[in-house]
Amino acid sequence: MKMINWAIVGVLILLPFYVINRIDTETQRRMMITEMRYDAALDAAVDDAARALLNNASQQQEARYDSVKRVRVNKDEAIDTFYRTLYINFGIEEDPVAQGVLMRYIPAVIVIGYDGFWVYAEEELRNAAGETEIRPVWGPKKPYAYADAQGNSLSFTLDDYVIAYEASSRTWREGFRPELQSATAIPLLRDAELFEQVRRSTIVNAIQNELAYRINRHNQHVSRYGVSYTFTLPTISAEEWKNTVGDIGVMAFVQGIPMGSKTYNNYALGGSRVLKKPVIFGAMKDGRKVYYRSACGYSYPVEETFASEKAAAQKGYMPLACVNHP
Repeated sequence: MKMINWAIVGVLILLPFYVINRIDTETQRRMMITEMRYDAALDAAVDDAARALLNNASQQQEARYDSVKRVRVNKDEAIDTFYRTLYINFGIEEDPVAQGVLMRYIPAVIVIGYDGFWVYAEEELRNAAGETEIRPVWGPKKPYAYADAQGNSLSFTLDDYVIAYEASSRTWREGFRPELQSATAIPLLRDAELFEQVRRSTIVNAIQNELAYRINRHNQHVSRYGVSYTFTLPTISAEEWKNTVGDIGVMAFVQGIPMGSKTYNNYALGGSRVLKKPVIFGAMKDGRKVYYRSACGYSYPVEETFASEKAAAQKGYMPLACVNHP
């Protein structure tokens, strides 16, 4: 056989493999691009939702708590913002049918508050006509609750502020752990390191347990819509959980979106460092215009308040250092 014939035979044998490999490579590339686009959409949605937590939420009612993490959250504004941003990034902001389909793949959205959390997930309810319908609603607030072997109960927060029930004296105590350690017989309040470990694990376990329950319920609901994918509790890294128990924020979970030969599964956390901004006071001290942070605790006559030190300086106020504050 001539060399040219051997070449033709070789090409005919290898060509199908080349074409299949080319198609597979292109499919993988498109799936990667799609996954990156979905990741960006989910990240943007939770970030916007986290920023919306403080919108139109009055903070004055929390003034008696000396904690920057004690802020009121507007969870309704947050969830509206989450879905609005998600729909826009998926290109379905004007398509209610597609929006309904996408919601089938979101088993839960969690808003993490200072002393508890809320879960936004589907529930079976009766409407005004008495008919049963399934729609997403807010569940009740879940506290970060803990009980020890002696019958003492504690309700944790995102810092060391705690509400504790002392079983031996049948009394309730409330305050920061260092303030309570000498005034109570509860062992956990006397050990700062152990307190922090238990506080973090309690918050994480509370959220994980509720999430597992909600995902199980979601599996029951979506099976009625013909969704065959089985939703599972996602694996979240220790670093992500550390961020979760550090500040108020939003967690969202997306699972089972068909994407070529596989399904899209991801979660996102937004709102780490979403803290109440310190108020800057512009005041008069010995006839001079000075400004200082609200945490400084000075009692000089306040003339104006500002959102930033720059704004105060632009009005002619000079900085006043916090002697006993960072």
